[in-house]
Amino acid sequence: MISAYAKARAVAAGVAQPIATVAHVHVSARPLVFVPLSLAGEANAPLAALIGTSGSDGRLLVVPQPRDRALRFAFAASLARVFVDYLESFPVSPAPSDEESPTAADGPQLLVPNRAGLAFVRLLGRSTRFRRVTGPYPVDPSVPVLGRWLTWFAERSEHPGSSTALAATEALTLHWATGQSAFEDNNLAALLGWIAPPVGLSGAQAAREAEDPLEWPPAGPTTDPTFDNEVLGPLIRGGSVSALEKALASQLEPTWGLMWKAVSLLAALPAGASVAARWEADCSSYAGFSTYLAAEGLPQARRDGAVAAARRLAQLERAQASYDVARSFDDPLVMAGYRVTGEAFAGTVLSVDATRRVTNDKGNLVTRPLVLVQSADPVHLAPGTTVAAPARPKQSGSVLDVTSGLVTIELDKGFGRGKTPAPGVLPSVGEAITYSSVLASAIRGPALPAADETPWTHGGPPEPYVPSDDDAGEVWE
Repeated sequence: MISAYAKARAVAAGVAQPIATVAHVHVSARPLVFVPLSLAGEANAPLAALIGTSGSDGRLLVVPQPRDRALRFAFAASLARVFVDYLESFPVSPAPSDEESPTAADGPQLLVPNRAGLAFVRLLGRSTRFRRVTGPYPVDPSVPVLGRWLTWFAERSEHPGSSTALAATEALTLHWATGQSAFEDNNLAALLGWIAPPVGLSGAQAAREAEDPLEWPPAGPTTDPTFDNEVLGPLIRGGSVSALEKALASQLEPTWGLMWKAVSLLAALPAGASVAARWEADCSSYAGFSTYLAAEGLPQARRDGAVAAARRLAQLERAQASYDVARSFDDPLVMAGYRVTGEAFAGTVLSVDATRRVTNDKGNLVTRPLVLVQSADPVHLAPGTTVAAPARPKQSGSVLDVTSGLVTIELDKGFGRGKTPAPGVLPSVGEAITYSSVLASAIRGPALPAADETPWTHGGPPEPYVPSDDDAGEVWE
């Protein structure tokens, strides 16, 4: 409802409306921006890419003949050198002991224009991580390393709350609502037209102009059909590499500029309180994978076993739920969505009974303060529902009663062990406060067996993964 309302306001105002008060993604001081292009009609056949860590140092990589296998892998080797140089700029500290994990003070961040760009990264990683450096059709040793890193980036992009690999369109729509459809928001030029329209134009006008492929070529990875037929095809057949590079640069450079504009917009937002912890987890994942590659170097398996797949799904589901909770606690605009559904409410503290003591199940006398809140929100929380306030996330309680806009909360955690809570620990009379029943502590995962206990119904215990010739021979697609 909040997003729908914001979209309606965007149409009325002629400019995108904020749906977040803080940044919910980490924005690196030195991200690696990657704008890929692929050949239309060929599944994931790389055509060109513009890549770099600042708006002024973009490096253009081109495949003169995308159907030529050797040229494809030469492109992958050039791309690998850029990635490896970038990754090596983030040193990893080894684990002090077997009980501890390697660490990294900072980590890499890959930015692509849209979700299709992340799909390109995933497929390019799959098609390169198994390649052999000896035997038939050997590739440069950097190519399989690139594939393993690209696969890691793709997998991190699926992890809710991770900022390791981001699509610019998704990061922007997490913070702004436009007056166009979600499908149209996939066009980076149109999306930024709504968010930051040129002087004298409304968001709708800027977005309409952004649909002109001559002025704003598609943000990839596929090119415009007219460009393919009238420009690209003749240049590939003619064999002029310099002319081809110039033409492909003209397709990539507008999006390149838009990417850095998106980075500036996101970086200008203050970071949400939980963003730093999630970025620390990203850096930890980077350190762990970097150490794994240095020690073993095996590519990720083509398919997960039954238990591994179930564990990954459960982990992603828990991460999504935890991310949703963290965003709502960081941002009152996100919390507003839960207030609309009655899962949270905001109001004013009318009274606080700080010295209330009751007898618990064990017969002990314990402190259980009462907080009475007056709210105009539709409160649909049953007695006994556990709630917490974003202003005091470690302090929780349960709903005792909801009557005519008056909500009574019994606090049971987060106010100390003394008979009387210290001054300032509890909410104060007249304080504006929000309570939510959507809590990270309520997230539970299923009980799953160990991999070696996989039941026969799911294939039994999996064999240890060992790369095979079949893996190495997987087609590019």
